[in-house]
Amino acid sequence: MELSITQKQTQTLSPQMMQSMEVLQMGSQELLEYIEQAVQENPVLEREEHYDGQDRSVDLRRKLEWLEATDPQNRYYHRQDSEGEDDPLRGYGTSEPDEENLYYYVSSQLRLLELEPQVMSCAVFLVESLNQNGWLDEPLSELARDLGQPEQRMEQALLAVQSLEPAGVGARNLSECLRLQLIRRTPVNQLAVRIVEEHLDALSKNRYGLIARQLKAGPEQVRQACDLIRTLNPRPGTGFAARENLSYITPDIIVVSFPDHFELLTNDYYFPTLNISGYYTRLLKESDEEQVKDYLAGKVRQAKWMVRSIEQRRSTLMACAQCILELQEPFFRKGPGHLAPMSLADVAARIGVHESTVSRAVRDKYIQCSVGVYPLSYFFSRGLGPAAGGGAASPDAAKALLKQLIAGEDRRKPLSDQKLCALMEGQGCVLSRRTVAKYRDELHIPSTAGRREYE
Repeated sequence: MELSITQKQTQTLSPQMMQSMEVLQMGSQELLEYIEQAVQENPVLEREEHYDGQDRSVDLRRKLEWLEATDPQNRYYHRQDSEGEDDPLRGYGTSEPDEENLYYYVSSQLRLLELEPQVMSCAVFLVESLNQNGWLDEPLSELARDLGQPEQRMEQALLAVQSLEPAGVGARNLSECLRLQLIRRTPVNQLAVRIVEEHLDALSKNRYGLIARQLKAGPEQVRQACDLIRTLNPRPGTGFAARENLSYITPDIIVVSFPDHFELLTNDYYFPTLNISGYYTRLLKESDEEQVKDYLAGKVRQAKWMVRSIEQRRSTLMACAQCILELQEPFFRKGPGHLAPMSLADVAARIGVHESTVSRAVRDKYIQCSVGVYPLSYFFSRGLGPAAGGGAASPDAAKALLKQLIAGEDRRKPLSDQKLCALMEGQGCVLSRRTVAKYRDELHIPSTAGRREYE
């Protein structure tokens, strides 16, 4: 048995450093909950409850005006309908008082209809039977049998449900869903109604000439009717069903655009200002009891490190956002389709930190600009090769070029994926045919056969 001495160097993270990294990667809501918990657990931490009212209110009002003007996709409204205590539909279809879903929305309209009690009972049952698309999956005869009601009464209830909003709710198939929407429009396009009733298959294949011959209508009339049908919503309930688990995004950074420059704002009005309690600081200096001093000294260190970690999170996030703004300026000026290739290493090198720090800083963080709200991670993308104007193309730019080429094609002879590949290569964006097909699918653009229009 031989004993030997070896020397090695290892690096360990202190609890304070680990806390700093955790705070850095927290999203807004997570950080707010973390602050609330820390204030409860550490008496040395104090929330600043009073602000400079006039200056803060002016800044907040300006920022809210920017939010209203630049972000239509993040606006939402809270439903505040009042209900009577004796209303048989009170609370139906919702588990939260301000939650708006399909079932609550439809059932709240039922009370406005003057239906017989038994028909109303059937109508409520039908609303309960709607799927997430707003359709009825089961045959009406089976639903009538399950409820123990005559099928004729169930049909009366179905007509009542189908008269409600959103148009198309209560449909039993795609044809009926589209027809219910068309007959709400004034004047009613009878040709479009006949197409959805009799020729949906031909419509899906763009067989306009076949539809025109069978319905004895003009080709241009058929094309206009088909364009109208394509504006309808085949799933009228999806916009409501998703609201049950919908979470609204609070942007961490706001980009304000001026004619000659941009400015960045941190959206930190939701976070309380943390201070070290003056009372406990004096008590630490004046107390003669060692246990009290040790306890307070530990709490003061924790509080100072937490305040420092939050400030470091803010400064690192701002540095990353400023770097992204500089590297992706064409995107912020022109919108989607102008995203340049950018990596974590590019940002890390410019602000002088490690890549892992950038990764933590952008995790679950969002930035708001004139074209919408985006996660900061959205702006990191690999290059696809040389672009037409020099540099490298990004997937975002490649998809924009793909959409442009397809939008300008001859609908009677749509471009194949191989042809699209060749055209994109001619404009400096080199992709394989498989990648072109992948991007086309991600853009929800049909294949060549699905885009072809027949005479």
